[in-house]
Amino acid sequence: MTKIKVAILYGGKSTEHEVSIRSAASIFNAIDKDKHDVKLIYINKDGRFIYHENKEIIPVDESAGHVLSLMPATGFMFNDRVLDIDVVFPVLHGNAGEDGNLQGMLEMLEVAYVGCNTRASAVCMDKDMTKRLLTEAGIQVAPGLVFKHFEKNHVSFEAVKNVLGLPMFVKPVNQGSSVGVTKLSDATEFQKAMDTAFSLDTKVMIESGIVGREIEVSVLGNEDLTLSMPGEIVSNIDFYDYESKYVSDDGASLRIPAILTDEEIVKIQDVAARTYRALDCEGLSRVDVFLTESGEVIVNEVNTLPGFTNISMYPKLLEVSGVPYSELITQLIQLAKDRYALNGQLKRSL
Repeated sequence: MTKIKVAILYGGKSTEHEVSIRSAASIFNAIDKDKHDVKLIYINKDGRFIYHENKEIIPVDESAGHVLSLMPATGFMFNDRVLDIDVVFPVLHGNAGEDGNLQGMLEMLEVAYVGCNTRASAVCMDKDMTKRLLTEAGIQVAPGLVFKHFEKNHVSFEAVKNVLGLPMFVKPVNQGSSVGVTKLSDATEFQKAMDTAFSLDTKVMIESGIVGREIEVSVLGNEDLTLSMPGEIVSNIDFYDYESKYVSDDGASLRIPAILTDEEIVKIQDVAARTYRALDCEGLSRVDVFLTESGEVIVNEVNTLPGFTNISMYPKLLEVSGVPYSELITQLIQLAKDRYALNGQLKRSL
């Protein structure tokens, strides 16, 4: 059997560089090597692509690696030869990884890749655009206000509070993993929160705090969707921030699957599926929602390249729903090949 040549692309220039390395290591260890010939491409924090040959562990430096050049309509190159790749499996989180930039580059290289296309990736990374499209589709989201960088010094806490109430969350629009997010219950830290968010993005969103259970659903597929059983983040602290997710051992626990009624499960999965379709997602995404006491399902965000370690919520939810981790990787690679083949049938000229 001819093996599929898969390049795991990891690292990157974003604030989630280390998270990406953990995800890549898990995929590398679990991928079915009887079906796949695995290549490793590390992107350092300066944005250089480093190809490592014949590695049995995930390298996180540039020693013994080849610096790659990128050739449109050709692919990745080094030493005047093209790196033979069938599918790229990107596991870059945050900016320049799941915001459409990388996906656009891979489209230019004309290579198949796992995950959402350029358009969906860009939209889902932008919390403002995500809200607008979901609202248009009749899907409930938290109330929020958006401010551009040139409005930074003209934002009044009292004016925002009058619209959104308390507590409120200040967020950079284009960041993931709760990077740069601050929860506010009074005016004391407002300016500091705004400064933090604007140091990470030129656009900042302030959202109403939603009282409800934090529920997540893993979605897998292109045309036909696999919807996982919902999981729940049970937080032991006031706010589930970046440190709680990736540093602290006692910030929160994951309840997989969540304890829900059959009616709640159906409702949450329906919202997740409609959200996935409304945003034109493909391959995979994790849809995060709030479930309120009154039974409302409010979409919080959509993560197009969620954490992918073997203990991350996305693969764990699918595992308890009947898709083991190694099989999930195999399915995602096939979904990438299917989409690439479909797009290859489209006319490029008249």
